[in-house]
Amino acid sequence: MTKEKIGEVIVVEGRDDLIAVKKAVEAQVIITQGLGLSPKTVALIQEAQKRCGVIVFTDPDGPGERIRRWITEAVPGVKHAFLPLSQAREARKVGIEHASTDDIRQALLQVRSPGQASAGFTREDMRNWKLEGSPEAAWRRQALGERLGMGHANAKQFLQRLNHFAISRAEVEEALAKIGEKPCQEK
Repeated sequence: MTKEKIGEVIVVEGRDDLIAVKKAVEAQVIITQGLGLSPKTVALIQEAQKRCGVIVFTDPDGPGERIRRWITEAVPGVKHAFLPLSQAREARKVGIEHASTDDIRQALLQVRSPGQASAGFTREDMRNWKLEGSPEAAWRRQALGERLGMGHANAKQFLQRLNHFAISRAEVEEALAKIGEKPCQEK
């Protein structure tokens, strides 16, 4: 089986992430060294963005989200790939390196790009869709984020992502219909 070739440079946190990505796809990869993102590495990412584009593919945890935000601020226009937490978990560890080759490949094929047009989602939309202010809001954001390929986030970040990636209202409503309601927990 031939590996999918990715034209953009993929930014990951560490060496083990690089190895996992290289097993899944053929691509150039830059390592941030986790939260130790240096000015030299940022400059390298900026140059890669100018040359061929960048996909940020960090771990689905707090440090990974922080790194994603730093890169997004420093390098406008980067694309984003998200791996659901459930696919990046091994025992008590979380990271891209713990995901299967197929899950990594799938995440990199569902890349989200910043868009020009936005549906103009609001906090009212978030409340109406039970993505904020509801006991099941966190579960619904996680399920919707997985279905839309935009990762899990708190309500404020989720709203920003919906608008940033120019996701259509129809796309959100179709995905919400498919996730339905949270299954009842057995007592």
